[in-house]
Amino acid sequence: MTQRSIIDESHAFWDEVVHPFLASRFPVETAQMAAGVFGYGSEVLGLDDEYSTDHHYGLRVNVLLPERVMAARGALIEDALAEGLPHAWRGRELREGYTRTKGVALGSLEHHLRSTIGLDAPPNSHSQWLAIPEEDVMHIVAGEVWHDASGRFSAVREALNGYYPEEVRLRRLAHWCRYFSGMGVYALKRALLRDNELYANTTFARSLRWGVQMAFLLDRTYYPYDKWLTVMFHRLRRMGARLAAIVEEAPRLSTPWERKLELLHQMSDILDQAMVEDGLIAPHPRYKVSATSGYRLLESAYAELIRKCPAEIRGIVPQWAQVHWEGFHSEFVAGVGLEDWRRMLLLEVYE
Repeated sequence: MTQRSIIDESHAFWDEVVHPFLASRFPVETAQMAAGVFGYGSEVLGLDDEYSTDHHYGLRVNVLLPERVMAARGALIEDALAEGLPHAWRGRELREGYTRTKGVALGSLEHHLRSTIGLDAPPNSHSQWLAIPEEDVMHIVAGEVWHDASGRFSAVREALNGYYPEEVRLRRLAHWCRYFSGMGVYALKRALLRDNELYANTTFARSLRWGVQMAFLLDRTYYPYDKWLTVMFHRLRRMGARLAAIVEEAPRLSTPWERKLELLHQMSDILDQAMVEDGLIAPHPRYKVSATSGYRLLESAYAELIRKCPAEIRGIVPQWAQVHWEGFHSEFVAGVGLEDWRRMLLLEVYE
């Protein structure tokens, strides 16, 4: 089953089965719903492969209700769906997700927003934009929405699809310049000088990720969850092609450490040149690589970028870890029986 067929068939399942069922039994609540395929899962981005089918795979319809409606009527609606929906449709398994109703994941709009972007409405300040984990934006804007009479969920999607305000983009770009250079290239050089392979491995991998995150920012494209990174990086309209050879060679186990460091130096130059082209930093002469500290070029860019940021956000560190989702996930796992959880993890006991 292809990703497109999953979304198309899920849409047909909504149109032919779920929507008529809900509209006939819960017309007031259905008028307040947002429904489609969105949120978590590689199929939302069209990135399923042969390994995706071993968990949470199949037809799905995501349904969001206002929090007060979910609190008052959600359990009743779930009971009706559990009793009234088929176990399979057109020969397709109905996906089992984070709710007890196969095929339909019913939840609160506000909860879905808070557990992803940490807000229950579109961001309305630079500080709110900076508090949203970049990886989680995809869980709002990706996929499709087929039904949203109130327009509340669609308004959040539209706001995020407009991408960062320029001041926020500069602050995020400055952040990764600092990390890539000061905690990446510099740290890797010191680790190699001290024969510290554990630190070299950890800081190299982080450096490569930080450089790629800058590429996404320079192309005004949201950085995705890491496991979807490779394919989406190569789709970048400008920086994907410029950095492709580096991103392919650098992580190979056969690439020696000194070559890995040199590739990060090359990445520094390419990212720096793109920022000059875009007028984000001033043109400058070439600089030498330090024998003890590596090539801290992008910390020079960091100093220029941070001066362009409004004073009220200079000291705000952009959020990039999925902290809101992890908070929800912890509560979810705490409420699931251990046997059910192990089954979801595909842990089977040896006979």
